Amino acid sequence: MKNSLYISIAAICLITLSWAIPFEQPSHGNTPERVKIALRNAGNELLLLDGDSSSLVLPVKEIGLQQFQLSFERDIAILPDSLVALLDSNFEKADLSKNYIVEVVRCKDQEISYSYQMHTNWDKTIVPCKGREVPEACHRIEVTFNDSSTTLSLSKVSIAALALGLLIFLGVRFRESVKLATQNPLVQEYETLGIFQFYKEQSKLVVADKDIKLSRKEGEILTLLATNVNQVVTREVITKAVWEDHGVIVGRSLDTYISKLRKKLEDDPQIKITNVHGVGYKLLIA
Repeated sequence: MKNSLYISIAAICLITLSWAIPFEQPSHGNTPERVKIALRNAGNELLLLDGDSSSLVLPVKEIGLQQFQLSFERDIAILPDSLVALLDSNFEKADLSKNYIVEVVRCKDQEISYSYQMHTNWDKTIVPCKGREVPEACHRIEVTFNDSSTTLSLSKVSIAALALGLLIFLGVRFRESVKLATQNPLVQEYETLGIFQFYKEQSKLVVADKDIKLSRKEGEILTLLATNVNQVVTREVITKAVWEDHGVIVGRSLDTYISKLRKKLEDDPQIKITNVHGVGYKLLIA
């Protein structure tokens, strides 16, 4: 009875807020057509800077939600300073979002030769390695926008209905989870990894009554490796499974998460995560 009352009160509050909050369209327009024009012009200017006025800028592709790919007919050397300036200038002319990530991907092995992040908040802008030329090779430039101006402007009535439906759904799920927890208070599934108990659902490791909390991505990566013990899991498989539907991977993010996992598993010297150069990672358990 009390739970129903709390849910009703919360629903009323959300409905009231939905009527009070104005909904406006963002001023910039990240439509695929605008992005493709801006990227194509930036690609042409990059070729001209490289002394090439004849080879082609290949058609710009939309490879994901707010994710676009620029490629060239021939190999090209890229100076980070020029790339940053040209993309920024062309995106500003096209009135595109200033929140985006750029990755220069080498064609032959899909390795990221260079990447950076632009943000309206300067503290979140990361532009490394200025002045260091990326050697000539077949490169693709991939741009991912971190916000979208194509978001639909929902009516206040729709928002209120959505909020109410969500609260009802959460209320039902909450009551079911409480009931299940009451029936099975001590049952939690885990997998044994050496001296550790690995709780996938809780994203944690337990050893000697010590809980070692894992981030969501650390838990997903360890799940992939633990499912394929003593076998190589490629970088492509990991990045696709962990990052594809949850955002983007910048530079060496995967390597950073692997380093964190190694540190959290160091209590057991029989467990190792080895790097198979140019391929991926392998979880070894003696």
